[in-house]
Amino acid sequence: MDKFVEFTGNNTLLVLALMISFFLVIFTELRRKASNLVSVEATEVVNLINNDAVVIDLRSADAFSKGHIVSARNIPSDELDGKINGLESIKSKPIVAVCEAGITSTKAVNTLRVAGFERVYGLRGGMNSWSQDGRPVVTGKKTKTKKQKK
Repeated sequence: MDKFVEFTGNNTLLVLALMISFFLVIFTELRRKASNLVSVEATEVVNLINNDAVVIDLRSADAFSKGHIVSARNIPSDELDGKINGLESIKSKPIVAVCEAGITSTKAVNTLRVAGFERVYGLRGGMNSWSQDGRPVVTGKKTKTKKQKK
């Protein structure tokens, strides 16, 4: 014990740096675990959609029309607070919030949970992650089918 006290006295900055690093690791892990409660991977989103989840796309209408998840509803993040009352009919269903990179959706998840929605999740990584995983997207433009020649 005397050697520990002597080491601490001789290396105050080193011990202080070790303690700060320890608390930063603890804080980061607690924060990560708290965000895992609201963020889910793309594979889990697919499972939620298959179990009647509603996808809310928080991006602008322009970004939404360039590509979105099938059956997603477009509610831009700045309009979410005003449209929460209109979402009461889906309160019992799981809800997946999607944004561009996964940051805005975390805020929206917290807003919806405060409003009483219990099963609300955000897509970790947002549409960037969804597209990079090769998941299907629907564009706002209607596609024309070509007639086959006989």
